[in-house]
Amino acid sequence: MRMRSNVASRDAHRPTSGHDSPEAGHDAWTGDTAPACPLCGTGDPRPYHRDRMRPYRRCRNCALVFVPPAAWVDASTEKARYDQHQNDPADPRYRQFLSRLADPLIARVPRGAVGLDFGSGPGPALGPMLTAAGLQVHLYDVFYAPDPAVWTRRYDFITASEVVEHLHHPHAELHRLFSVLVPGGYLAMMTTWVGDHDAFTRSRYIRDPTHVCFYCAATCRWIARRWRATLELPDTNVALFRTTDATCRS
Repeated sequence: MRMRSNVASRDAHRPTSGHDSPEAGHDAWTGDTAPACPLCGTGDPRPYHRDRMRPYRRCRNCALVFVPPAAWVDASTEKARYDQHQNDPADPRYRQFLSRLADPLIARVPRGAVGLDFGSGPGPALGPMLTAAGLQVHLYDVFYAPDPAVWTRRYDFITASEVVEHLHHPHAELHRLFSVLVPGGYLAMMTTWVGDHDAFTRSRYIRDPTHVCFYCAATCRWIARRWRATLELPDTNVALFRTTDATCRS
């Protein structure tokens, strides 16, 4: 079940340093040129699934499952979808869901730490939960809290709860997030992971047309290697990346 509607920048462009863009391969289903992986840039992604709405490809390198750009919805349709979601920050079930990310993060950062809730959505709940635990939280959402000043600061932690599945340019966005973390800072990410193929094809998660990137533990390990971060997986669908001095030079 989708519990939260978070969005991030649709317009960021992939940085050129440290990220090659191989030529795309041939799409075995449509005969068209298949796009390279939007996370690692590897070409020739495998056909993974196709439903009535769109095709899905899987990267041979980082294991990301993604929807090709030709099947994305436009920005107005995307926002209209988010506006329909009704997540009550006071709902105990919703707070319990968010606690899967909040609790392990709170256990690892000191009181007074300063963070960013990336993709905070129309009714922020995670930020207030972290504030109640003694942390300081700034909000950013491209539709609901588009404050460019957040990118001029450095953070002890960043949360991305139910947001990375919406990213059209995940490499560029992750690069931006890691770049504003201090050494030793945490990127806390929660999204529904890809399980086995049959489970993926039956999942309601892929029915949301704004979900265009689907991750798994192997994808998280690739992200950790790319940005030279350490990785903990405290729960299913939850990843905690911790930056190192090397991350800041990536």
